[in-house]
Amino acid sequence: MQIGSVTTPFGRRPMTLALVKRQIEASEIKPGKTADKWKVFRDASEARELLGLQDRSLAVLDALLSFYPDNELRQDAQLIVFPSNAQLTLRAHGIAGATLRRHLALLVEAGLIVRKDSANGKRYARKDKAGEIDSAFGFDLSPLLMRVDELAMMAEQVVADRFALRRAKENLTICRRDVRKLISAAIEEGASGNWESIEAIYTGLVGRIPRSPTLSDVNSILDEMELLQQEIINILEMHQKDENVSTNGDHHEQHIQNSNTESCCEFEPSSRNEQGAKAVNDGRPKREPVRNFPLGMVMRACPEISMYGPGGTIDSWRAMMIAAVVARSMLGVSPSAYQEACDVMGPENAATAIACILERAGHINAPGGYLRDLTRKAARGEFSLGPVLMALLRVHGQGERAVG
Repeated sequence: MQIGSVTTPFGRRPMTLALVKRQIEASEIKPGKTADKWKVFRDASEARELLGLQDRSLAVLDALLSFYPDNELRQDAQLIVFPSNAQLTLRAHGIAGATLRRHLALLVEAGLIVRKDSANGKRYARKDKAGEIDSAFGFDLSPLLMRVDELAMMAEQVVADRFALRRAKENLTICRRDVRKLISAAIEEGASGNWESIEAIYTGLVGRIPRSPTLSDVNSILDEMELLQQEIINILEMHQKDENVSTNGDHHEQHIQNSNTESCCEFEPSSRNEQGAKAVNDGRPKREPVRNFPLGMVMRACPEISMYGPGGTIDSWRAMMIAAVVARSMLGVSPSAYQEACDVMGPENAATAIACILERAGHINAPGGYLRDLTRKAARGEFSLGPVLMALLRVHGQGERAVG
């Protein structure tokens, strides 16, 4: 909202409420407050991207600070500098006039300086009889003193984010290398598995890494790369387990019997079958609960579940579990089947399983029986949500490319 304008050497400039607010705040600095001007400048330089500034803007700010005679900005001092454009141009390394004006405007917009205009738009100082500056017109540096703590915090955040990004990039590089080695070793040793598909997933993840990634970009791809790594390890472990089992005739026979369980999953099992399944599971060693996957990854793989969340959104695991209960009822999954899944997989993974079933609801005849079957397999250590999520992520990725 504009409330007027003032005349400057650069023409008529609109006076906004934001500028008025900054001028009022600059006049209300805590009494006795001080700050080293070059420390403030370093913090502002570190936080330049957050402030919307460019390197040339910082060169102009450096030039303005050089016209302030003391190293310390003080609340009780005269904090207005009044260099001419020619003087500023010299100290800003010969910056062009139009460029100078643009970056002065950016510094004002960023809230680091405030213009204090004279009646004729000139910059100058008026002195009293003792030779001290009585009033000055030019650029007020008070906002720098007022925001010294804020700028320091912004600089610390930028440094922390930079460190986190570097660490995330290192972790992604290590994970990429390990996944590449695992795939190559599996292919060379003839391990069973769809390694062509796994290699395609790996190549797709690597291809999604931007040239200048943000922390969010790296973390998102790292989550999926770690998931792929874990699934490769699971496949290789199952391959090794199958080899060990095949050397024992009794174990081999039991393996054949257990592999014939797919046909019982089309409908909800009867109570007699449920008891029988529990009896079988009770005699088997239980594996640790299925690992939890990042919520962001689950939402990318299963976007349909979001409409069942509070307010039509899911921003936490609590909201995800609330949505899963609603979706469970809609899918016709019985409370007992869902509770059993929670007991075996854990509540987060049970909710994720419901989200996956919802995403593929058109291809599943009996969601309740399907969930019970997944639960039994998870109890035997024969099921992981990883491949399901990876398949759904791949489907949505192909869909986006097709639209584009």
